[in-house]
Amino acid sequence: MMCKKSNASPGFDIRLETICSGFVPGQVYCRTHPRAGIVKGEKPSIVLTMSPLDLTGSDVFYALTGMSSEDGGRTWSPPVEQPSLGRRALHDGLVEVICDFTPAWHEASGKLLGIGHTVTYKGDEIVRTIRKTAYAVYDPERQVWTDWREMTVPLSLFASGAGSTQRFDLENGDILLPVYYLKSTKEPGIDRQLCCSTVVRCRIDGEALHYIEHGTELTVPKGRGYAEPSLTRFGGEFFLTLRADDHGAVTRSADGLHFGEPKHWTWDDGSEVPTYNTQQHWVTHSDGLFLVYTRKTDNNDHIFRHRAPLFIAEVDPERLCLVRSSERVLVPERGARLCNFGVMNVNERETWVTVSEWMQNGGTSGKEMRRRLLLTHTAEELAPFESGPHMSGLIALWGADNSVYAARIVWDLPNRLV
Repeated sequence: MMCKKSNASPGFDIRLETICSGFVPGQVYCRTHPRAGIVKGEKPSIVLTMSPLDLTGSDVFYALTGMSSEDGGRTWSPPVEQPSLGRRALHDGLVEVICDFTPAWHEASGKLLGIGHTVTYKGDEIVRTIRKTAYAVYDPERQVWTDWREMTVPLSLFASGAGSTQRFDLENGDILLPVYYLKSTKEPGIDRQLCCSTVVRCRIDGEALHYIEHGTELTVPKGRGYAEPSLTRFGGEFFLTLRADDHGAVTRSADGLHFGEPKHWTWDDGSEVPTYNTQQHWVTHSDGLFLVYTRKTDNNDHIFRHRAPLFIAEVDPERLCLVRSSERVLVPERGARLCNFGVMNVNERETWVTVSEWMQNGGTSGKEMRRRLLLTHTAEELAPFESGPHMSGLIALWGADNSVYAARIVWDLPNRLV
């Protein structure tokens, strides 16, 4: 069935700005997970956090770094490590760190509250059965974050976390927080664990975050299930977008807790949107709902999981599909994947999407990148760039330099939700 585009959706301009950049082939770290939040007040400030990534491993993160702007993003303080958001030693040689962190202003408490989850390592290997929802509160006077803490949840939410999810704060101060967790599923001859997604209603009391209840538990019985859910409210209804190994999915709810069966993301002609194994997030305007995502195109087989460019398209909230004619590139591709991004409403006229160039590649997409580079370079010319971990040198040769971007969406109509 065809989807119909809204007649009253807002128009917008995209102004792409670089917050910071710089990458030297051979270096062993890059900036990831840049997400920003507003500290409201007489003179609002913007606080951005990032996770340094060890390029020699897979999802090996260290203490978050922070930057801030007091002039609406025209200038920024240099990145500074946040010791309160760093690694901690556990038992038996395990260490954990907070990551996939998203700061957002909590109106009822008047606090910038950042929520993510922990990742646990044995050496540089992830222990996937240990994960917890973690959070911290920003102190604007001292310009530091509190020590990160864990939110206690029922045992049924095993290895649960709110990493890279998008929450919704209710008018009474309660927080609807999407999380995902591991759940054992038994099939004939198979006993495995799938990711399940749900929305937790929680409450902040001072600087402590408390679990109250959770809603529908959603999964799909293939691959790794549903992960990295993100939530918004538009037109009096709640919408949840979900990551699966081979597709993206969406579902709706009247109360933000209880959802129907998810459906695959499709275009308005009924064909499936070729997004898979990656997160999507909402951009919500009072007059229109939009999705930010990556997808397979005709020319991005050299990008890991086709995670660049970064796109935005309007959502038809009645039919739960994307209006294909509305699709625009938010951030162009320069050889690096563009993933693990964040969305922030700055004011009624501006919404930002923050993302960094992730300097890793490999597998089929890495082979394709090298093949294409050999069309314009000799093997001898590539050689100095091939020693960098996870093809980071070749990504730099393609044009990426680990830039951290703010894609500023400038609305032609004021966003009455801000």
